[in-house]
Parts: sequence; C-alpha cells; structure tokens
Amino acid sequence: MNTYEGVIVGGGLAGSAAAITLAQAGRSVVLLEKESQAHHKVCGEFLSQEALVYLRALGVEVATLGAVPINAVRLAGRFGVSEVPLPFASRALTRRKLDEELLQLAERAGATVLRGRRVLSFDRADEGWSVRLADGATVVANTVFLATGKHDLRERPRPAGRQGDLIAFKMYWRLAPEQAAALEGHVELNLYRNGYAGMLPVEDGAVNLCGLVKRAEYLRMGARWEHLLTAMQRDCSHLKQRLQGATPLLAKPLAISAIPYGFVRERSDGAWVLGDQAAVIPSFTGDGMSIALHSGRLAAGMYLQGATAENFQQQLHRELSQQVSLATVVSRAIVSEPRRTLVESAVRVWPGLLGSVARRTRIRPDAMLG
Repeated sequence: MNTYEGVIVGGGLAGSAAAITLAQAGRSVVLLEKESQAHHKVCGEFLSQEALVYLRALGVEVATLGAVPINAVRLAGRFGVSEVPLPFASRALTRRKLDEELLQLAERAGATVLRGRRVLSFDRADEGWSVRLADGATVVANTVFLATGKHDLRERPRPAGRQGDLIAFKMYWRLAPEQAAALEGHVELNLYRNGYAGMLPVEDGAVNLCGLVKRAEYLRMGARWEHLLTAMQRDCSHLKQRLQGATPLLAKPLAISAIPYGFVRERSDGAWVLGDQAAVIPSFTGDGMSIALHSGRLAAGMYLQGATAENFQQQLHRELSQQVSLATVVSRAIVSEPRRTLVESAVRVWPGLLGSVARRTRIRPDAMLG
C-alpha cells in the first residue's frame, strides 16, 4: 500500500496537466495509467489556440514534436465546399505523441507515473481515498482526481448526456500526393447521412479522419466499417476525392460508442473530476482537447489554493456549460437530415458562421489560466 497526497486516475491530457501542475508545486502525486505506453485514441487531434497556450504553460512546444499548422477550415457536403480562415492559430498532432510527451514531463516534474495499472474503483477511506487496482494493489491518497477520458470506471458511469446515440471512429490514411497537397494547412468537415467526419493532416505525412455516425445508421449497414466508408464517400463527393488512391495506416479503425455528448457535471462527491469525465463536447463542433487541458490546470490550481472539489466542479460547469450546449446543438443539427441542409445553406450564405461557432465553443478568454 502506497500513500500520496494526490492520486490521478488516467494519463491523458487532463490527468497529465493536473499531475504536472501539482508536482511542479512540490506535491506528492501518483498518476495511474491503464496502458503500458501511449497509444492512439478516438480524437480529432486538433489543437486550438487555447490548447496551445496551455501546452506552452506546461512546458510543451508542439512544433518540436512535428505538429502541423492548420490555418483554415472547409465544410464539404452535398452542395460543394465552403472555406474560411480560422480565427486563431492552431496545430494538429497525434494523441500518441502528445500524451507520451506529457507523461514524460509529469515524471520529470516529480510525479510518480505508473503505467499498465488499471483502476477498478476508489472509495472514501478515513480522511482520504482508497484506490483499488486490477492487480490487487491499493493506493491511498488524501485526494483523488478522476481523468479517464471517454471511458468510465464501472462503478462511476456518467449520465447519458444530450446526444448519446453516436458511434465515434478514427482512421489514419496516407493520401495520394496531390490530395495531401490540397489538404495542407486545412481541417475539413465532411458531411454525410446521419454523421460527419473531420479530416486534417498530422505529423509524418499522415492524415486523421475522425468522425461520428448515428448508431442506428451504422447498425443498418450491418455494423461494417467498409459499408460506412462507402456510404460516406457516396454522400460526400469531396471526401471521395480526398480518399482516391489513399492508403489506410491502421488495420481497422478505432471506435467507441455510448459517449454522453452534451454532458457537463454540476456536482462532486468529493472527487475532482476532469476532462471528458466532467464535460463531453462533440468532436469538431467543440474543442475537447483544450477543455481537458483547462480542467486539469484549473483543478490543480484550485486544489493548491485550498478550494474543494465541489468549488471546482461548480466553477468548471459555469465556464463550460454554454460552449458544450452550443456545440451539441450544432452537432445534432449536422447529423439530422433536414437540418443538415439548413446548416450547409447557412454556411454558403454566411461563410463567417464557421468562425463564429468556433469562437463560441472555445474556452472564454476571461477563464483562461496563465
């Protein structure tokens, strides 16, 4: 049995941000990560200006990791392609590379990072918390931070959220040279029946295609990836053009279902709940990576100032509820056939709508931490 001041369950963006901040302040913290090494995750891998600010504050300069500049956004659907410049500087970088950098930084800052250690549950114990691991070990700490991302602990499921009927997937591709050149510097949002997918270049010449589709639609296709991919290209000719001559870089796509998009936690039972466990914003209509980083930094900062987990959860709810709500409204409109047409028409009439939505679904400037 090991005792620490704080235990962080989950080694993604939120958990690492909290671990680094607490360790830099001289606190005894242990981070428990269930995977033995950083790995690919279902994530759009788009780093907004806000995410870059937080990463620099933590000591990460993503350009040195090969992050790719993103300058503009395109919306592609049945009516063609609309393009607008992004209202902020941004980059793209795979989670596998970024997560590994943050975990190593947490170790250098003085945190104990234990990999390949899956947490089963945690409960109150005397003045603190007892964390039970799958290998039978127990970790005891004064405070627990829950940061397991999109995956719930069995005994701590999140509510369904406002848009829980989607399946998320991600595949890496290597595009044909002419298509890679056309995509350079852009993130493209491709619309198709009952779903949408973002495409953007990442490091080492790869391209991330990360999307959502209604569960009922996927089941109608026999729950087969190849059927979904064919349907996506049939509905969106722009996506079909991009994938002409492309080579998949994974044996099969990563996928996850039952994500409670639109959920924002309001209260705490004493645990500090971070990242997707606290607020789940739909991919590409919102900025989940900056939310994760913000929540980790905010939780650690408030803890160091003597605040309670309840104080933190209420403040995070105030800061994120409007952004998550708007992003969920947009996402639901895009995956609804009648409203998808209205969205495309509105963007064609007012191209600045894309930039306006992007600004309104980000962390507010007055809430950003230094």
